[in-house]
Amino acid sequence: MIRKAAVAGSFYPRDPRELKELLDRLLPTGRRKTRAFGVVSPHAGYQYSGAVAGAVFSSVELPDAYIIMAPSHRPIQSLFAIMTEGRWETPLGDFAVDAELAQLLAAGSDLVRDDPSAHEAEHSLEVQLPFIQTARPAPTMVPVAISHIASYEQIVELGHAVAAAVRRAGREVLLIASTDMSHYISAEEARLKDFLAIQKILDLDARGLFETVRAEDITMCGFQPTAAVMAAAKELGATRGELVMYATSGDRTGDHDAVVGYAGLKIV
Repeated sequence: MIRKAAVAGSFYPRDPRELKELLDRLLPTGRRKTRAFGVVSPHAGYQYSGAVAGAVFSSVELPDAYIIMAPSHRPIQSLFAIMTEGRWETPLGDFAVDAELAQLLAAGSDLVRDDPSAHEAEHSLEVQLPFIQTARPAPTMVPVAISHIASYEQIVELGHAVAAAVRRAGREVLLIASTDMSHYISAEEARLKDFLAIQKILDLDARGLFETVRAEDITMCGFQPTAAVMAAAKELGATRGELVMYATSGDRTGDHDAVVGYAGLKIV
């Protein structure tokens, strides 16, 4: 089963050479890398959020295996949709689905379903892959598309299943949460709202993140994937989050009246 690249040529370059040259600029060199249980990375077009994503991926040691949790921006049939086999195509080559890890994850919760159709046109997971491919020659991953209707209790169940799958696999797996922050408000308001959510990530307070996003009306599209990564990482031994970089689309466009916020964090 092959999942074709859906947003190459729009969110990032389709030409491999052009993409590689762009990633070389976005991924800082010489930065000290640390081990992490997970990262939080944005998923806008590279011209807007690529510097934040690049800073995050440059700050951690990248293993061979990943579980990537991303929001679905359109309705999907499954609450938590994965693929258990196949590969994802990108301009830099294939990114294989980790069949063993996927089966372990599916066995951990009845809410996790093998549903490739949920991934067909979604950009939020796809845009993470080329950053990894620049550092690892043959990475594998389990893609997880998360429905916007998932409750906190269901997210915690997913987190438990992810942690159990990583333990049973017995190898290093980096968890990735894909999310942008506030959408289409002023840069000043975005920063105020976004840092309320960021503080909950720093504290590894998954319930607090849920409650803050809803109480403060923060338009953080991937707060559920982020909470799932937080819950799983905490169960695996993580103790805190670290902010790597924050920016808004206004930093790129000069328009600070209606921005999208981007936060890059690692969970250690």
